[in-house]
Amino acid sequence: MQNPEKVQEAVQVIRGAQIMRKTPRVGLVFGTGLSGAASALNVEDSVLYEDITGFPISTVHSHHGRLVFGTLADVPVVCLLGRFHLYEGYTAGEVAFGVRVLAELGIHTIVTTNAAGALNPGFEVGSLMAVADHINLTGESPLTGRNHDPWGPRFPDMSRAHDPTLVRAAMDAALRLGLRMERGVYAGIRGPQLETPAETRMLRILGADAVGMSTIMEVLAARHMGLRVLAVSALTNKNLPDCMEETSLEKVVAAAEASAADLGRLLLELAPELDRIGCGAVAP
Repeated sequence: MQNPEKVQEAVQVIRGAQIMRKTPRVGLVFGTGLSGAASALNVEDSVLYEDITGFPISTVHSHHGRLVFGTLADVPVVCLLGRFHLYEGYTAGEVAFGVRVLAELGIHTIVTTNAAGALNPGFEVGSLMAVADHINLTGESPLTGRNHDPWGPRFPDMSRAHDPTLVRAAMDAALRLGLRMERGVYAGIRGPQLETPAETRMLRILGADAVGMSTIMEVLAARHMGLRVLAVSALTNKNLPDCMEETSLEKVVAAAEASAADLGRLLLELAPELDRIGCGAVAP
């Protein structure tokens, strides 16, 4: 369900708080265990989600629930420190709420990050993955219900949901920094339970290289509104169906936190290109 009235109300609260020194050009969403990457930002001001009318509240450990304004390599940015998930009981529209707000605040590009399990046996824990495409297995979409035409078309094209120019730029930046970065397909599931061995085999047959419980709703809403999208996964565990090891949220968070510094370096290196490329925004 689309919720333009609530989004506009939240935007007015943020603007009224006078915490936005410049119109942000790039939006950032930090996933589980990855908030440490925000240390790459020059923070100017912030506000708690709970102080923004209509804003959902993050309930998952390591999601701080704060909207942060600042700069990244002199590029004005706005950051969601904490996201929302379908498994928390939120609707698809509520999960995408923050991205809608960022778009209304003026961004042209969004980078959404997540912690994901590696399905591709050639991918290693601790690596980053630029998402080249995704498979939506949640059965949900934030675009259902009456379409809000000022946001975008009723049937937005998703052939370039993950901007190939931004993916190439991310891969090149990682190479310059000496970071291991893969390129692959992300499968989005509802959760919160982790995958069984049989489900893992199915995901590999479908062509997925990594799996997680976020990001998809954000990407769909962002593309609906004409934003360029780059999604980056921190690979926190290996899902190999014939030798699966037990994992837990604590292990995932610890592995993601270990990747946060690399993610921060990547974003700092990439920020000027995100801004330059994003200024020629792709129509939905």
